[in-house]
Amino acid sequence: MKHQSILLFFLVFIAIACKNPEKENPQSNNVITSDVINFWNAYDHIVTTQDSVLQYNYLDSLYFKKGTVGLEGVRQVRNYTAQDYIEAINNYPKFWNSIRENTLEAPKVSSKLQVGIEKLKTLYPELKPAKIYFTIGTFRTPGTTIDSLVLIGAELAMGNPNTDTSEFPESISHLKSYYATNPNKNLVFLNIHEFVHTQQKSRVNNLLSSVIYEGVAEFVTVQALNQPSPNPQIEFGKNNAERIREVFEDEMFYVANFGKWLNSNEANEFGMRDLGYYVGYQICENYYNQAEDKQAAIKSMIELDYENESIIEAFVQKANYFSASLNELEQSFESKRPTVIGIEQFENKSQNVNPSTKAITIKFSEALNGYHTSVDLGNLGREAFPKGTLNGRTWAEDNRSWTIPVELEPNKTYQIFITNNFRTPDDRPLKPYLIEFKTR
Repeated sequence: MKHQSILLFFLVFIAIACKNPEKENPQSNNVITSDVINFWNAYDHIVTTQDSVLQYNYLDSLYFKKGTVGLEGVRQVRNYTAQDYIEAINNYPKFWNSIRENTLEAPKVSSKLQVGIEKLKTLYPELKPAKIYFTIGTFRTPGTTIDSLVLIGAELAMGNPNTDTSEFPESISHLKSYYATNPNKNLVFLNIHEFVHTQQKSRVNNLLSSVIYEGVAEFVTVQALNQPSPNPQIEFGKNNAERIREVFEDEMFYVANFGKWLNSNEANEFGMRDLGYYVGYQICENYYNQAEDKQAAIKSMIELDYENESIIEAFVQKANYFSASLNELEQSFESKRPTVIGIEQFENKSQNVNPSTKAITIKFSEALNGYHTSVDLGNLGREAFPKGTLNGRTWAEDNRSWTIPVELEPNKTYQIFITNNFRTPDDRPLKPYLIEFKTR
């Protein structure tokens, strides 16, 4: 009987302990940090040898193969390769030593993140669950998402002004100023920003939708946490609002300008990267301020359908951020673009071109920059593209015409698509132009 009582007590104890395994750590199933531990285990093995085969084996067996779906996701989204990791580990030992202690604090962030998530849910009751994964990558993102997963790059997100960047090459030298902003102190903000992204519909490939997408996450996070954005782009944007709006209006319809506004070090006149975050933030703030029902405004922002142009246009119109309608701004943009005004050797659409023609000279409405060029296939495909066009391409001295060599055959239709990669010195893109002709 005594043994039965002990057994019964033990079973009851186990049942109580297992009834709610998340009681002590409510984030145990939502915030996963095992990839950080695994990385440092792999790192400690990798640095013991100069044998590259062993290094790759350690990385694969101790980090990749033990990795979570979060690690798999961040590698997919940011194209991290094994070579990226091995080169970073071998080239930046001072950096890794300086960041290690911070990244190992990841498990302690869970409770703070839960508070932030609850605040977000108060603002947006329809909040869907998402998991947060702390991983370690090679400097391409402090935070991103894939499906319902928030993916944190701890080697960036958990840095601070003491992080050693002295070994970094020019290509990632901007990280020194990034670490100076003390991102480790803003982990909750970063995570809630990325959490918002897991609630949004997919964006489309144009600059305006992309900045709104980021602006929504930034603005909603500010509202949820009731704190200013720690990202310097927002304050800088407020202080330079008019000029930023003017430049964005001029550039937003050209996809090649993404790098000037989002996730790139491409030079711009402001000397501040990622100002698209500010543009999107300001659009959202304007929209929110004019709304009578603030919670409904938040819901509308988060649930924006980026594939529906009329919805995006209506959202932007209500925000009243731009100086004119999107249609008027696009017409203005189109009117400033250079055009192809003709071909020197024959008229476009000609059906009687001499097959002995050895070159085609394309004439432009104004001088271009003389180095951005791109020709592509027309809708007839590769069979209709002239041979011999690769070598010997030349610009005229005034950059108002461009000549390409060709090898033509009799009685054949040809197409050459002149793309919008041709640009003026101030970066305005050429209107695309299809050259089509037939030889006699």
